[in-house]
Order: sequence, then C-alpha cells, then structure tokens
Amino acid sequence: MTTFTVDQTHSTIGFEVKHMMVSKVKGQFNDYTANVKAEDLTDLTTATINFELDVASINTSNEDRDNHLKSADFFNAEEFTKIKFAATNIAKDGDDYKVTGDLTIKDVTKPVTFDVEYGGKGTNPWGVEVYGFEAETKINREDFGLTWNAALETGGVLVGKDIKIKVELEFNPAA
Repeated sequence: MTTFTVDQTHSTIGFEVKHMMVSKVKGQFNDYTANVKAEDLTDLTTATINFELDVASINTSNEDRDNHLKSADFFNAEEFTKIKFAATNIAKDGDDYKVTGDLTIKDVTKPVTFDVEYGGKGTNPWGVEVYGFEAETKINREDFGLTWNAALETGGVLVGKDIKIKVELEFNPAA
C-alpha cells in the first residue's frame, strides 16, 4: 500500500447552502488532513480514506458569518474541533465511484455517499505523479445538529437545510 498526501494548494473542500431562499453562500475549510492509502489510485476501490477538517478553518469570505458558524449556534468549534469522514465502502460506478463512509459533525455520525469522478493521472514539472478527483454529495445539516435558523418576514428561512459538499482533490505519493 502506498500513502498519498493531498496537495492543499491544488485542492478544495467546499460547500454551498441556500441563503434567504434565493441565493447561495459558498465556503470552504482551509485546514484539513487526509490519510489515504491505496495499491494504486487509478483504481480507487483499493483505497482506505480518512479525512479530518479543522472546524475553526471555515471560510465564507465574511468574518462575522464565519464567527457565527464557529459558535454554539452551528458547529461549536471550541467543543467539536474536527469534522471527520472515514470511507466504509468504495464501489466502481462506470468510470466513476460511489464512496460511502461515516461523516461526523459535532457529535453526530451518519453515513453519506459521495459521487466521485476520477480526473486522471499526470506527472508534474518536478517529476512527481499527481492524481485528480472531484467528489460531491448533499446532506441535511439538521441531521447533524446544525439546526439554527431565522424566519424571514417575507416567508421562508434565512439558511437552507440542504448543504452541497463539493471536494476537488489532487494527490501525490507521500515522499
């Protein structure tokens, strides 16, 4: 088994949610670690995959909103410092994959399945192999205890329930 590292300068772990029922707010987590081991990343079914995201690194390009998301109203980053994902099943789906695993947010763990597209393998200008993947899933934030909201005078709510998680990753064999 080979250990692979995420090239964070060429990767993003992002999300989006409806705001005021009419637009979307996008954000990402800037600090995370991955433990990925595989016989060969051109066949993801051989991999073991574990991610940990630093909740305090949430970034929506708005400091007040980020501080609110870190507060007890949402993630409670002081008590629950990490979001975790551990793959439990990886299945080939045509040219792509279905990666199912346990997602833990706050103190709630639930199974989620990511649709994963293999972007290919290349060699960078320094002779290092790189592998690209894009993954996407949707969760209901309230299932993970993220229930804060505010009713709007015009009807509806301030923050949507559905969160789209979109991950773009570039891996290299560990040196």
